Amino acid sequence: MTVKIEDLKNGDSFKSDLLLDKKFLILPKTAEMPEEFIKALKNWDFREIMYEEEGEKAIKQNDNNPIIPPPSTEKHAPNSPQESNTTTNASGKQTTVNMNELFAKNADDFSDYIDDKTAEKNGILDSNELSRIEIIQKNYQEYMKFINNIYTYYATHRKISIENLTEMVKNLCVFIKDNKRYVFRITPSSEARDKNFLVIHSMRSTVIAITIGLELHLEFSKLIELGIATILHEIGMLRIPPQLYITNRMLTPQEKAQISMHPLHSCNILKEQNFPLSIQLGVLDHHEKETGQGYPRHLTGDKISPYAKIISVACSFEAITAPRTYKTEQTTYDAMVEMLQNPNHMYDTNTIKALLYSISLYTIGSYVYLNGGKVGVVLDVNPNDPKNPIVQMIYEKDKDGSPKTVQTDDGANKIERVLSKDEQQEVIENINRQIETEKRKKEEREKAVQAEREARAASNTKEPVVKKQEKKEAFSSVDLSDFI
Repeated sequence: MTVKIEDLKNGDSFKSDLLLDKKFLILPKTAEMPEEFIKALKNWDFREIMYEEEGEKAIKQNDNNPIIPPPSTEKHAPNSPQESNTTTNASGKQTTVNMNELFAKNADDFSDYIDDKTAEKNGILDSNELSRIEIIQKNYQEYMKFINNIYTYYATHRKISIENLTEMVKNLCVFIKDNKRYVFRITPSSEARDKNFLVIHSMRSTVIAITIGLELHLEFSKLIELGIATILHEIGMLRIPPQLYITNRMLTPQEKAQISMHPLHSCNILKEQNFPLSIQLGVLDHHEKETGQGYPRHLTGDKISPYAKIISVACSFEAITAPRTYKTEQTTYDAMVEMLQNPNHMYDTNTIKALLYSISLYTIGSYVYLNGGKVGVVLDVNPNDPKNPIVQMIYEKDKDGSPKTVQTDDGANKIERVLSKDEQQEVIENINRQIETEKRKKEEREKAVQAEREARAASNTKEPVVKKQEKKEAFSSVDLSDFI
């Protein structure tokens, strides 16, 4: 059962444990609800809480009058595609979409929403490691296709569906939160980058931005706005000749000036599509720098949109680690070091710290050398020490056969360095060969088992006949003269 946060009062108590989701207990049964809890839940944008059914469903109020909480509303299906972001009321007048209502629509608090969507949308429960990675990659590609469709549809129809985009970003936030350790391992090929530069850059920047937003504990509605702004921060490039941003030659000053107009183009597009001002400003300011040396408005510090501060860091980190026609990519470790150095204090310090603590100094998906020449891949962050992440060892397994993981440290499990691109490729090829070998062995074992079953089944069908013949032959071979 669920209860709306707005219906809670100081001193309320429940007949069963109070939960944020199916696992997170915030108040034991019969304990009184303090005012601070209610304020905290509202500040974090939680809308409903849960409690287990146990006899009569009632909340005990201060005046001892029990209030039966309303039943939880059933989630509705996502909106169908819309041709525009306006609706027509009873009088026939068109009105713009209210984004606050849209963000609240079909969503409970973040934790509860995640519980439902994890199995429904991502389809990765009860899967082994390899299957899970394959499914995550497929989901990742589906999000990429969605972003590509947004850009393509705007280019051809000059329209963006806010409803569809909002629903997609809600699911994407859940997908990234649940699967960060896998998502950051996905690296598009150079060929794909050359073909889909804007889409891939937008997708990867969005993954990084949402990860930073989660580390900063943004409210779910603001996390959605951040995701929308990051997806669309480069859409203004569609108003610029593509040969200017997909080229291996030096640009002229006039061409650079054209490129620097894309934040303004993006903002104007979002304004035309009736996006909220907060999203428009996030897109407009994403190339501004803390020192005022950015563009297009040369803003400083607090004058820059909070979303833009996050997009700026995410966008820059992605650009450093991505190959371009005019430069080679750097390792994620080198990119993180460069961001931490923060030359001329261009980036917001808190945002850079959030980036570091969310993906670590040796970022998730990085292949690293440890003491003793061992090789591993960074699996997850250590929230208490970003320079010593959790690493899954390559070529090593635990006693139960599962991949061996270690908590790196400054001693025996110290990370020495990141593997070079060629070294990493060699490791990946070896892993792929091992996987193929294991698959073949598994197939051979399954064939052998099947053959044995078939042989046993064939043997069982013949056995009664054989026994009957044996008995007949045994009886007829007896010399009856021995009994006379």
